[in-house]
Amino acid sequence: MSKNFSFAPRLMQASAASHYLGMSESKLLELARQGHFGRKECGGNRLFDIRDLDAFADSLKYEGEEKWRTTEAADAAFGIAAE
Repeated sequence: MSKNFSFAPRLMQASAASHYLGMSESKLLELARQGHFGRKECGGNRLFDIRDLDAFADSLKYEGEEKWRTTEAADAAFGIAAE
């Protein structure tokens, strides 16, 4: 039976965790094997902790982040004068 929650549960199976992060289950498991985040065990179930998933997502760089090291460079690119 499928359950719908109005909130994300603290511990999730791989299918729910991959949906939460917006990636395939195989990519989630590959990242876990590479040590980006761990799994917890409870009664034979391997579960992902939402806090670990959030920390992983927070650690990802934004696209193009490498280009802009300071706000001055971004301001100059958009023609905003420094004060």
